Amino acid sequence: MDLPLTGLTVIEVGQALAGPLAGVVLADMGADVIKVEKPDGGDDARLWGPPYGPDGVTSLYFHGQNRSKRSITLDLKRPEDIAELHRLCENADILIQNLRPGVVDEIGIGPEAMLERHPRLIYCSIWAFGFDGPMKMKPGFDPLLQAYGGMMSVTGQPDGPPTFCGASINDKATGLFITIGALAALRWRDRTGKGCLVDGSLFETAAFWVEGQINNHLATGDVPKRHGTGAAVIVPYQVFDTADRPLCLAAGNDRLFARAAKVMGHPEWAADPRFATGGNRVRNKEALLPLIAAVLRTRPRDEWLAALDAVGVPSGPVNDIAEVTASPQMAAVDLIQDLPGGGPKVIGLPLSFNRKRPSPRSDSPRLGQHNREILGRD
Repeated sequence: MDLPLTGLTVIEVGQALAGPLAGVVLADMGADVIKVEKPDGGDDARLWGPPYGPDGVTSLYFHGQNRSKRSITLDLKRPEDIAELHRLCENADILIQNLRPGVVDEIGIGPEAMLERHPRLIYCSIWAFGFDGPMKMKPGFDPLLQAYGGMMSVTGQPDGPPTFCGASINDKATGLFITIGALAALRWRDRTGKGCLVDGSLFETAAFWVEGQINNHLATGDVPKRHGTGAAVIVPYQVFDTADRPLCLAAGNDRLFARAAKVMGHPEWAADPRFATGGNRVRNKEALLPLIAAVLRTRPRDEWLAALDAVGVPSGPVNDIAEVTASPQMAAVDLIQDLPGGGPKVIGLPLSFNRKRPSPRSDSPRLGQHNREILGRD
């Protein structure tokens, strides 16, 4: 497959998730991503298991974020290895780094030094809290930023504790934002001939996820609360129990609510002044939601889903991971892919080009696997 980023060279100096995720997205789209790892163990994520891949040593977590890359080992505390990094950057387009705050400046590969020496380089830095402010030097991982960034305060049941999102949502989204920034900076370079510094952080990403709640607070002074599986400004828009298994009902406007009410045998709800408009449904949800819950508990989930689907009301099952993995839709979009060297199955790039999804070009690399090929040494 002719991939859109073929010919692009990316140097990835990072570990764990945000930096490597940005790298693997670029690699899946055809870039040559050279992963720089420390000689003594490499990326910490190699050991984040069990479970492990076929070699029994490398974590599945690592395989998921590092396919289609080449690995070299450099000790960035050694001047001669810093010189090797500079040599690689002479022909590189993008450098991505998510080392501990302050480290790149300590070892002389901070953005100012690198862009002075490599003026066409796109230098991408991933921070925990951002490149400025009183917390700029503080390290952080996803759970910390879900807590500090306000996400946990609006996640969970109203009478329960703040709740952690099961996915590493800040790490992954920060990696995606950095990817977007890097590709935009390439267009900048096309116009100006100059490189660019792109900064992102888990904190800024966390704030972006709750931008609606922050905007509401700025406008009203109210502190947003947890709504369980529901939403603050749309009703009904949440999970309900049925006679057997839960479903998610998302009647996102007045027309959809009227259709759902009719399916549930209560068309009069759509004419009730308390429920007829979205704003009134939000204001009167304590009256409406118990009515909906009582009706939905009278029939099995699949019966309700069929009836709601028939009239175009968005609804769906609450799948566990095994169910979504085995779903016909997952098979239809061909998102689960085999690594070509016999490695584990992985979720592929959630993008297609001309209706074809890029396939992994190689397994995740062994530590230093490409030292000879790239550095001329083992």
